[in-house]
Amino acid sequence: MTTTPYSAQFFPAGFVPTEEQRKIQTSQSRTSLVIANAGAAKTTTLALRIGEALTRGLAPEDILALTFTDEARQVMQARLVEVGIAYNTAKRINVQTVEEFAQRVLSKIEDGKPEVLHSTREQQSYALTALDGVGESNPQFADALDIRTHNTAVSQFLDNLLKLKAMMRLSSDDNIDPEYTAQSLNIPLTDYLWAVEYEKQRVDVFGFVDARGFFDATYDLACLLRSAPDAPDLLPAYKLVVCDELHDINEASFCIIQALTRIGTTYFVGVGDKDQVIYSHLGADESFLQYRIAASFPDCVSFPLTMTYRHGPHLAYAMEAFKRKPVDSNLPLRTEVHELHYASASGVCGPEVIKAIHQWKQDGKPLDHCCILLRDGHQSIEIENALMSAGVQYRTLTMKSYLLREEILFLRGMIAIALDDFHHVASPATREAIVEALATFAEVPLTPQELREAKTTIAKEPSSLKHFFDGQIQRVGSVAARTRIADAVAYLRGLSVDTLAHGALEKVCELVDMDKLAKRLYVHPYEASVVTKSVSGFITTARNSGKTLREFSEWIGAAEAFAGARPGKNAVLMDCIVNVKGKEFDHVILPFLDAGEFPNPLRKLGEEENLFYVAATRAKSRLSLIYSAEPALRSGFIAQLQLASVQKRADTALRRNLSAPVKTVGHRDLKVAYANRDVVKAMGAQWDKTRKVWYVPSHLDPEPFRNWFADQ
Repeated sequence: MTTTPYSAQFFPAGFVPTEEQRKIQTSQSRTSLVIANAGAAKTTTLALRIGEALTRGLAPEDILALTFTDEARQVMQARLVEVGIAYNTAKRINVQTVEEFAQRVLSKIEDGKPEVLHSTREQQSYALTALDGVGESNPQFADALDIRTHNTAVSQFLDNLLKLKAMMRLSSDDNIDPEYTAQSLNIPLTDYLWAVEYEKQRVDVFGFVDARGFFDATYDLACLLRSAPDAPDLLPAYKLVVCDELHDINEASFCIIQALTRIGTTYFVGVGDKDQVIYSHLGADESFLQYRIAASFPDCVSFPLTMTYRHGPHLAYAMEAFKRKPVDSNLPLRTEVHELHYASASGVCGPEVIKAIHQWKQDGKPLDHCCILLRDGHQSIEIENALMSAGVQYRTLTMKSYLLREEILFLRGMIAIALDDFHHVASPATREAIVEALATFAEVPLTPQELREAKTTIAKEPSSLKHFFDGQIQRVGSVAARTRIADAVAYLRGLSVDTLAHGALEKVCELVDMDKLAKRLYVHPYEASVVTKSVSGFITTARNSGKTLREFSEWIGAAEAFAGARPGKNAVLMDCIVNVKGKEFDHVILPFLDAGEFPNPLRKLGEEENLFYVAATRAKSRLSLIYSAEPALRSGFIAQLQLASVQKRADTALRRNLSAPVKTVGHRDLKVAYANRDVVKAMGAQWDKTRKVWYVPSHLDPEPFRNWFADQ
């Protein structure tokens, strides 16, 4: 289907939209699906479409802008003003996350007010209450149930609960085979039955909702829309609905968007990048962008956004080769792609990361514009140690320092037991976290109340740690688990403080059978493998230090103080790739680009490609790729970039961009006092009712209006 383009009436402030953007801005299609590249000004383009609708007379209250995260919502609100929509007008536009929208709709149609489970801790408590009924409700599965109450098990359950709701695959229908459903979704049967019980507790048979946690409003509204024929009538009507970051869409949110667009003559514009689908574990699926939206809306017209505004041609063309799709950049910017190698025999990546950081600093660039992105959390051990050794201050964004990872806290707790000394852990919060990790990895079945009391007691009085296992080991349900942890504690208590730390830690891991323990605690093989690698990396740190147990304990305390110190402005950033979608950094460093690391063999290759694409496209002016000097050991992603092949073409494009004349805005904004409005109007100036400014149209000579130029 094609549409006849017509002239734009909304002219944004300070820039000239591309032809691709203009087509989207002025599209007359009821449904417009925009397939965009990373950094292609997706949110700005949606703001242009909203500006056009306002200029053509649509009331702000008739427009709904949806996002999937609160951060994206804030960006959308800011972008509306940045393109020139008057602040008071932009404020009247409904900009909401899908979850927030669902909450507002439900609040108007429900009699009661559900309890809000604000935190994960509140959801965990609610989940444990539901767990009590799983066995009683499912006696036919008694032999297959694996009931565990430690925090790791509950956290994994909450993740699986979210997945089931996002995919709309949760059902208490007796005709549904729970074993088949759980197996098809790679979810433990216990977690599936637990989820059913959780929902029975949360929503009774009459539909009364007792509580809502994260995503529950989206799920509840989607269920309502599917179950009640007249449910769409309960939704507010909008004439224009736009949705950003459509690659994060899942079945539940898609159900809501479908219902919204079927009310009256609603127009819909959605923007997404199928190559940024990295949340499949939360129900995100590229099928929505590839065919499901088009199949659901017969009048759907697709538009491309190929031009990136984040980085220059050298990285743009590498991404084009990597993803086998058109990508271009008109930026007069050389985005450097640096390749750094480390000797395959050493396998040590840290020094190359430090080298990349030092080069950035020598080039006069601020360190807080540099971000190290990791495939997995365990990789931070070597990098953090290298940064500390080099005295480079760093700040983790959303990930935790490796010193605070659950498995490392367990080992730190075991060292404290060996030394009968918990005082080197200065932070009470860390002491509490260590107690929790000890209970989890020792498989001590504490109730939530008992765990809270133990954490509080030991945080206040570190010396009480020595009584922790003496008082709790006999309560372990499994004889085998009781024997393993008892042997490990007895071994540690028999050591001299001069024992080398790495040897002691290796023996502890052997006694508790760490590999099998990780697989029991972390159901998914990928997560268990990350824990195993993390433990191995920590032991390597101890071995490389050559320190005794006491010396290593003191070093850990100093390391935590360094990592936890309030960072100055000039601190390097660090995070896992999965946490930075939507963000950008001047310099991105990607270490450990080796076979077996990235792509991770335990994950789907397609999603691993998307994850690498997200990571590389966060870079604006420099991307540093760090991998083995041995070609056979490198990640296959390096060759896919075809860096040498695209070099000449990128150089030509950069020269083109540098020599291209700067596009000027076709109109000139004026700053006109109220008393002079009739004067400039008589001279030919026009009033932009959307941006609330007078401007000189492009066909007029702006010189007579010089006294009113807004930018002087």
